[in-house]
Amino acid sequence: MERRTFLTTALVGTAALALGVNLYIPEHIKVNKALDSEHRLLFSILLPVFLDDALPEVGSLRIAAQNRTLDTIIQTISLLPADGQAELEQLLDMLENRLGLLVLTGSMTPLMMRKPDELIVMLEYWRNSFLDMMVIAYQGLRELVLASYYSCPEHWSRLNYAKPTFLEE
Repeated sequence: MERRTFLTTALVGTAALALGVNLYIPEHIKVNKALDSEHRLLFSILLPVFLDDALPEVGSLRIAAQNRTLDTIIQTISLLPADGQAELEQLLDMLENRLGLLVLTGSMTPLMMRKPDELIVMLEYWRNSFLDMMVIAYQGLRELVLASYYSCPEHWSRLNYAKPTFLEE
């Protein structure tokens, strides 16, 4: 076998393998895009990481707070300017795509299969990255999640914030 044939075969084989890995989605993590058009699954994975100590300890209250925050995130996204929505949608699509994950995180492992510690390391890397794009992605996701969580009046007590009395009239 000639050297050129060997290198070409190895390159084509690697590309085919990468394409197959990108297209293959195991049954246990398959997401119905029609039901997850608002990226709720992705945000449900990121919420506990961003809101580590802010979420209630009791399981049912914790789930209720997460669901309420997911609803608020969707409302918050709808209020963003069109170009901001497009950039955020592009980021969320990349986080749900394996090749996008490879570019953004250096790993093709879906976020839902990662442990919370791995997600924290990933987000800390983004936060301290030398690339402005990664820092902006981190800040955008963090601010979206935190603003959506604390926009709910039932979460204001954790901040020791009370609604001004002149607004109640």
